[in-house]
Amino acid sequence: MRQPGKPARPAAMPIGLAFSLTLLISVLAARTAQAQQPVAPAMPGEVLAFDRSKGNCLTCHVIKGGDAPGNVGPELSNMKDRYADRKELHAIIFDETKRNPQTVMPPFGRNLILTDQEIEAVIDFLYTR
Repeated sequence: MRQPGKPARPAAMPIGLAFSLTLLISVLAARTAQAQQPVAPAMPGEVLAFDRSKGNCLTCHVIKGGDAPGNVGPELSNMKDRYADRKELHAIIFDETKRNPQTVMPPFGRNLILTDQEIEAVIDFLYTR
């Protein structure tokens, strides 16, 4: 019973409810901290490689980090090991028909789809995969 002049004592919170609330607050705090971490901006070559209207590499290739890749061309992984000579990879992207006349890969440089600078940016990006 409450004595006059004394505030009412709050009811005890069940231990299970207290634990659940503590867990919920911890999860929300962790998510907030993750959301506040800065995201590194995409490399220019990544933007080009994943752009469906420009480089469009994902139409035919699997590239780590890309969505809805194709399977016509080889997976673009370990590119720095596979093409230690940047000039060779540049030539392939610029005009693969010179090396393989039967290729279905568009000649991105010859057809002015990508500039030399853009091809170099794509190579910089592929070398990180």
